[in-house]
Amino acid sequence: MRFVGTAIAGVVVVELEEHVDERGSFARTWCRDEMAEAALASELAQSSLSRNTRAGTLRGLHFQRAPHEEAKLVRCTRGAIFDVAVDLRAGSPTRGQWFGVRLDRESGRALYVPEGCAHGFQTLVDESDVSYMISTPYAPEASAGVRWDDPTLAIEWPAFDGERTISDRDRALPLYEPDVG
Repeated sequence: MRFVGTAIAGVVVVELEEHVDERGSFARTWCRDEMAEAALASELAQSSLSRNTRAGTLRGLHFQRAPHEEAKLVRCTRGAIFDVAVDLRAGSPTRGQWFGVRLDRESGRALYVPEGCAHGFQTLVDESDVSYMISTPYAPEASAGVRWDDPTLAIEWPAFDGERTISDRDRALPLYEPDVG
């Protein structure tokens, strides 16, 4: 695996190192030791899958409040998404900034989202599956989020011809309050 830093400390694009032969290819998608060497969360508590049937489906921006903060390694295993991490960490020089990257099955790239950052994505094509490796068990009482279209964050989501599919819960998330928490 190759670890490529971004403008937000701790947010990392993880690229596969594929071994290709006449059978196809093979690549490691998780390695506890390599993650630890890169100073990323290296223990897994759970693995989850998000199936999305329609292009324009938008999920997020989600995070868990302390003491249940979670790091995530997010990979698109079918289809394509625009994946976003937003720095919500108090004291971070990039607090309130976001990073986005296209993830798709073909590239195999993943986005590492550290604790204290919100995460969301928009599907770019129909039938997109998203795999999550998560460092901390889900705690419903710690579940939180901020609005995907918050003007303070000004995330540049890909243009979409049609109506986005967004859950009522995500539509009702609060706006980002940089002076809180």
